[in-house]
Amino acid sequence: MPANRNALIRYKTIDKCLRNPYRKWTLEDLIDACSDALYEYEGIDKGISRRTIQMDIQVMRSEKLGYNAPIVVYDNKYYKYEDADYSITNTPLSEQDLKVMSEAVEVLRQFRGFSYFSNMGDIISRLEDHVTSARLKTTPVIDFEKNESLKGIDHLDEIYHAIVNKQVLRMKYRSFKARSASEFLFNPYLLKEYRNRWFVFGVREGSSPLVNLALDRIHHLEIAPGESYRENTVFDPTTFFDDLVGVTKNIGSRVQNVRFMVNPPNAPYVETKPLHKSQKIVERREDGSVVFEINVIINLELQREIIGFADGIKVLSPPSLADLIASRFRRANQLYDGVNS
Repeated sequence: MPANRNALIRYKTIDKCLRNPYRKWTLEDLIDACSDALYEYEGIDKGISRRTIQMDIQVMRSEKLGYNAPIVVYDNKYYKYEDADYSITNTPLSEQDLKVMSEAVEVLRQFRGFSYFSNMGDIISRLEDHVTSARLKTTPVIDFEKNESLKGIDHLDEIYHAIVNKQVLRMKYRSFKARSASEFLFNPYLLKEYRNRWFVFGVREGSSPLVNLALDRIHHLEIAPGESYRENTVFDPTTFFDDLVGVTKNIGSRVQNVRFMVNPPNAPYVETKPLHKSQKIVERREDGSVVFEINVIINLELQREIIGFADGIKVLSPPSLADLIASRFRRANQLYDGVNS
């Protein structure tokens, strides 16, 4: 791990530039990008010399930091990675890196009992397990849920810093319903993970409604310099999800009391892993089934949670949701008409 923080910022900036296939990068372009990054993260406004960036590229190409970056020059002017899939973030950790991370984990473990860090238990366990298995070259003993093929994760860092630094993003985005990607300016306010998928909440330029965008549908992303950032006046991130299962809240939606019966085999699962934090038991029946109720906004994610239990859950109210679930099961049944007949 480089001892010089400024050098690390430059390496990561050069790496980010060379992973962007939408533009050609000259040495001057890399100098400008690194200067902007140092000003953004460290407040350093003095220029960077050509020799500094040339030395950075030489270090990245070498084994000194374990990068061995395949940086090549083409047309005697432009820099790129010969391997389009390469990134310094994919390089294995060195022994020094692992030692420093082990020390960091030990410090974090001491804070486990404090209420302020109550939500960090799984993160500390994940770090501890990963570092231990890497140092001892053993198989991890904790397997957290993950999606190895998840797209859009590489946008997390840039969106995070855009939110913190109140910067407008220029985004090329294609929803599942759109025929092609559209480009627009976006004011990001919050990153949210749901079921191992990431979303960013914010407002499109020229529009006022809050929208949430899936990171795996983003085709291209960059900071839009010179654009004025719109402060968040549309929602409170600390309470926005209180009445939701998932991430979708349509304009004008209202909270409803949803009551449902769970059959005996599934009742213990729903009781120990509630569909929503408002869940409470209304009735325990003699046959072992249990009636629950929650107070939520009815959205697609809630419907999918209920449908996932198939015949294990029956919605009792409101009638509109019961009819909707019944209709979806009838359509599903039609898909299997004639099977094994």
